[in-house]
Amino acid sequence: MTDAPALSRLSLNTATTKHWTLEEAVAGAVRAGLPAVGLWRDRVQEIGVARAAAVVAGAGLRVSSLCRGGFLTSDEEAGQRAALDDNRRAIEEAATLGTHELVMVVGGLPAAPGPEQRAAAYPGGSPADPARDLVAARQRVADRIGELVPFAAGHGVRLVLEPLHPLFAADRAVISTLGQALDLAEPYPSEVVGVVVDTYHVWWDPDLARQIARAGAAGRIASYQVCDFLLPLQPLALNSRGHVGDGYVDFATITGWVRDAGYAGDVEVEIFHEGVWATDGDETVRTLAERYVRHVLPYL
Repeated sequence: MTDAPALSRLSLNTATTKHWTLEEAVAGAVRAGLPAVGLWRDRVQEIGVARAAAVVAGAGLRVSSLCRGGFLTSDEEAGQRAALDDNRRAIEEAATLGTHELVMVVGGLPAAPGPEQRAAAYPGGSPADPARDLVAARQRVADRIGELVPFAAGHGVRLVLEPLHPLFAADRAVISTLGQALDLAEPYPSEVVGVVVDTYHVWWDPDLARQIARAGAAGRIASYQVCDFLLPLQPLALNSRGHVGDGYVDFATITGWVRDAGYAGDVEVEIFHEGVWATDGDETVRTLAERYVRHVLPYL
């Protein structure tokens, strides 16, 4: 096992050990000497937020973040109300779990109608089709963030905007760059709206160094998540994330930028990959700890 001091900032995101329950993930983190876990709401909700908080606290771990809030792009009134209600619940869950950081995956374009319905509603392929209106979807995100800010502030929780790789602009996040996320955050205090730097999603951005520095200067880096970008893409592109060092991401450079921006918080390993999920959980945690020590820690 890696020395505990070397792992003092390393957090196991429960998505990485998908088939572990929350209790199993917490126990696995303890066995490996990790001090923190990043929780997904599905695992929390399986046992209830109060029980989840007790399990983590009882193990002596901290919660580095809760994932996820967001999906704010519905163009229907009922969908917008439902999204706001769910995000308020997520804020309350984060507060109960004792984490300041609620990661927000803001949502993609509204669900497109079938071809027959679209042809009837938008004859001739009208550009007014809301399923294609990216500008309007981004504005709805901005509007909903503004509505959630007072509630989040009242609970001591920060809305942490996560830009996703452009591959996912249609279905998961109309915000693709760190710069876009920072523009959304700028009207609000940094302790209420921040951003996450996730290497899988932002490694390709030619403006990344400047935007990380901008985020650091504004005190908005709320989370640093690491995993690698793999090719060929998996049939479900979302599951093309791999262990640090197995793909194309320059962790030394990006981690150095995050360090120089003043970030001193936890580093979460968040991997979506069928092969990783099929591996024994303890082996996965050992691997992610070894890769962290080799590829990330020297540059923090």
